[in-house]
Amino acid sequence: MNPIARRKRALIFSSILVVLFGALVATGLYFKRARTSDGPDAAGQVASNTQGSGGVALASDKSKEDGKPDKEKSPVPVSVAAIATGAVSSYISSTANLVPENEVKVLAEAEGRVAELLVEEGHRVARGQVLAQLVKDDAEITLKKAQVRLENARINFERAQQEVASNLISREQYDRDYLDHQIAQQELAEAQWRLDKTTIRAPFGGRVTERFMKPGQHIRPGDQLFTVSDFDPLIAKIFLPEKDVFGLKEGRDVRITLKANDATRFHGRIRQISPVVDTATGTVKLTIEAAAPPAEVRPGAFVTIDIVRETRPQAILVPREAVIRELQDAYVFVVNGGVAEKRTVSLGLEEGGRIEALSGVKAGEQVIVAGQGGLKQGSPIKVMASPEASDLGSSGDRPVRG
Repeated sequence: MNPIARRKRALIFSSILVVLFGALVATGLYFKRARTSDGPDAAGQVASNTQGSGGVALASDKSKEDGKPDKEKSPVPVSVAAIATGAVSSYISSTANLVPENEVKVLAEAEGRVAELLVEEGHRVARGQVLAQLVKDDAEITLKKAQVRLENARINFERAQQEVASNLISREQYDRDYLDHQIAQQELAEAQWRLDKTTIRAPFGGRVTERFMKPGQHIRPGDQLFTVSDFDPLIAKIFLPEKDVFGLKEGRDVRITLKANDATRFHGRIRQISPVVDTATGTVKLTIEAAAPPAEVRPGAFVTIDIVRETRPQAILVPREAVIRELQDAYVFVVNGGVAEKRTVSLGLEEGGRIEALSGVKAGEQVIVAGQGGLKQGSPIKVMASPEASDLGSSGDRPVRG
């Protein structure tokens, strides 16, 4: 090997030794620093260097508090409610519009000019009540002419009856007088009908929901004049999956809630369940009848209809705000001798602000409904005045689909 090659190899070897030595030194410093930071002297040094900081003093106090046994910690203020028993239900829910069962568009049957309007939109009317009056002068004149014509035709026909019996007139003349009498009777009936139709009447009792005419307007047969709706009853049609209809019967009570105002609730019933399944949708039509809805409920109102699926009359009920959910589990904190006891619970039906507890608690126990954030098993607690809301809700709470 020539001298130049040997020098190159020596230089490379020296460089490798320098790198290895540097790595060993760095590693030694790292482990020395780690041992120093973990030692008690270092901890004391940190505390000494930061003793003047108010924030560190608080942290030190907190550390001391966290280090105490649970029974020595300051009690956490909480609100509680008693677990009770009561009825809870699951519901089948659907939405629909309430519409009048009877609604008629009042159409003009005679031609004429509007002489007088006697009702406005929103007015209640009785069956046969006059809604409007058309000018009837022409109709009255036509009726009088028809009455005179019928009288003349009657006289001629009666004379023809006598004369044909005596062979004084031909049978053909008698037939003409008979036909003329029949036509005169028909013309009188038509004239009377036209006169009657100048008076617009309500087809049934209800409310005037629409008006399409005004005084002086000329109307023709077929023109829409009013809409009259019977608000008693209001009905809704809902469509449920076939599986949800099993067990339902006509006459069952339902709860109806106004979408525009959840506080407006009233009852109804299932009037009819369709005997067939819609093959296109797999649903069954139910007709719901509202029972005496409040005055603020208008035809066309959008509502939620809740039908009871199942009721458990003696369920153990806890307030919803007491239940803490973690993934698939649920638990509550129960008061036990001044400390919080964590209990895993199995949940059942839910209605309004109440949840059925199938296991884990029993009636009469006090469950924490406020202040449970940060609590754990055995945390000391101080019971404060319970909120009114902890009274497990009321039967008027909005049901939740079960």
